[in-house]
Amino acid sequence: MYPRNLTPRVVEALADRPVVVINGARQTGKTVLARDIVAPHHPATFVSLDDGAMLSLAAADPVGFIAAQSGAVVIDEIQRVPELLLAIKNAVDRDRTPGRFLLTGSTNVLLLPRLADSLAGRMEIETLWPLSQGEIEENEEGFLPAIMSEELPTLPPSIDGRPQLAKRMVRGGYPEPLGFSEARRDDWFGSYLTSILQKDVRDLADVDALFSFPRLLQAIGARTSSPANVSDLSRTLGIPWTSLNRYLALLKATFLVIDLPTWSAGEVRRGVRTSKLYLSDSGLLAHLLRLDSARLVAEPERFGQVLESFAVCEVVRQAAGRPERYSLSHYGKHQTAEVDIVVEGPGGAIAGIEIKASASLGPHDFKGLRYLAEAAGERFVRGVVLYGGDETVRVSAPPVELLAMPVDALWRLGI
Repeated sequence: MYPRNLTPRVVEALADRPVVVINGARQTGKTVLARDIVAPHHPATFVSLDDGAMLSLAAADPVGFIAAQSGAVVIDEIQRVPELLLAIKNAVDRDRTPGRFLLTGSTNVLLLPRLADSLAGRMEIETLWPLSQGEIEENEEGFLPAIMSEELPTLPPSIDGRPQLAKRMVRGGYPEPLGFSEARRDDWFGSYLTSILQKDVRDLADVDALFSFPRLLQAIGARTSSPANVSDLSRTLGIPWTSLNRYLALLKATFLVIDLPTWSAGEVRRGVRTSKLYLSDSGLLAHLLRLDSARLVAEPERFGQVLESFAVCEVVRQAAGRPERYSLSHYGKHQTAEVDIVVEGPGGAIAGIEIKASASLGPHDFKGLRYLAEAAGERFVRGVVLYGGDETVRVSAPPVELLAMPVDALWRLGI
């Protein structure tokens, strides 16, 4: 069992909210996390809707099913009987005792209005992504608060070379296959995708063309470093534009795809306004692109492509588990200067993160960060280029502080 960064946030939410939802893709550890919270922190009855008998009872009489539950209750895979949410709303309206319901689901309720509207104002939603590198290593991650701090902590030289990074990227963060060989892990990802498409996607919508989804995921992975172009995807894949938008919504709803919006500060008309799409796990990306660690090391272009996705996923996972709130986006100016990740922290402070696979950097690698610093003004705290080198190098001092840091600063930098 890996310690999860999200645990304190869920425990805290249960202390003052009647309904707490743990969202996340299948096999990220939601059920394990819920059980681990229930045992020492929040005694409750555990109900799994993956159990056929429980599923039948809940679907046949949602109101009666909820009324029969006494005390606190955990309902696992709530999306399987969405009608339960209205019954939970009615129960909570009569009794708003904190921690009454802890729900887990493989569908993002925020992207499904009829589900979200049922419990608007009554629930707190937390997202559990696959394991971060810090969770795997059992290190307390402090990268985000560190780069937003007034003075950056000292980071020892990198201990991960390119072969080690490639293995981390291909491994990904799903708990179950972590210890598998690369070949067995590849088989696991194939079965995992089939299960998601046949169960979660089909449950969400009546989709006949499920065969289109692996091709769509491959295309998204191949375009990782570029703003999403739905028209281009539509032409390339031969999928009608309206259908493609619907498919993308389903992939986001099942947490297979991360949508990183555009950041702007008074430059909406001049900036690049298109979101970037990333697959939510680098291991899944490597599977879809048929990449193993040896091929990643041998092909620099592929290495850089997967590295960006890997780093974005790491930042998303850390942001989801921190006690303070962060907003993540990307930045582009005239498509000539980009920043892969814009982090907006408490109080509106801004930091930029660029990802470069090269072990050496030049002035052009910091161009996007300088544009971001100009756009953010006094809110800009620091710009960081995560790169393939070993040392932390300060490129410029405040008021526009720019640094180059090894990629493994993501899980080694403390606070």
